[in-house]
Amino acid sequence: MNPRVIVDRLVVFVLVIAGWQLCSSYFGTIWFSSPWRVLDRFIDELRSGDLFFQAAYTLKAALYGSLLGGIPAALLPFALRRRPVAGAILDPYFVGGYGVPKLALAPLFILWFGVDLEPKVALVASIVSFLVFFSTTAGVNAVNSQYVNVARVFGATERDIARHIVWPGAIPYAFAGFRIAAPYAIGAAVVGELISSNRGLGFLIQSGATDFDTTLVFVSLTTLTMIVIVVNLLVGRCERWLLRWRPAQRGLTSKVIGA
Repeated sequence: MNPRVIVDRLVVFVLVIAGWQLCSSYFGTIWFSSPWRVLDRFIDELRSGDLFFQAAYTLKAALYGSLLGGIPAALLPFALRRRPVAGAILDPYFVGGYGVPKLALAPLFILWFGVDLEPKVALVASIVSFLVFFSTTAGVNAVNSQYVNVARVFGATERDIARHIVWPGAIPYAFAGFRIAAPYAIGAAVVGELISSNRGLGFLIQSGATDFDTTLVFVSLTTLTMIVIVVNLLVGRCERWLLRWRPAQRGLTSKVIGA
């Protein structure tokens, strides 16, 4: 990484901490806890093990929901590619489902699955599935048709085309979809915990807000921020390792988002 980028990131971090401290001094620590209070509380929660326990519960819901919703959503565009009529029929339903506010589904998931881990997993899956599906669909549609036509001229079967042309061309888009969906998955798990839970980081945020303990709220939010950063880095490294045979492609995630 460029050393200038590292220095600039550190400068931005210092400015954020300074702005945070100014807000705490101006509004008061009761309403806007200081970074030093948050750091002390963060260390205390780590030592007690409670923060690990709550974060693990949130991560479990995010992971299970991402796998449950993301894997079928990544495979579906490859199946619909060979059935364009079915894809055209289902397209407005996918668009409509994507536009439904997922938070409105949370009460239904609680009614159907109870108040334990299952409704959080369902809420995460409902969000991740659409993000991964549309991202992977963009990759399938972006495959160069000339490659497909040339392969057919040389006698390639549909299975050969899918394996050697479509699949390698679309998989990076699927990974980009998972990278985009990762923060949403964690956020959805937290939202589910805010609505109904007795565990997780969302539960800590709700408890802190109820008790006017803003330090606990900021500890939970800081932990969530760190988790999202780490998860994004892990997904990125996994993507680079699995797709190390491909030349580097910059800006793929931004292209998918723009699409």
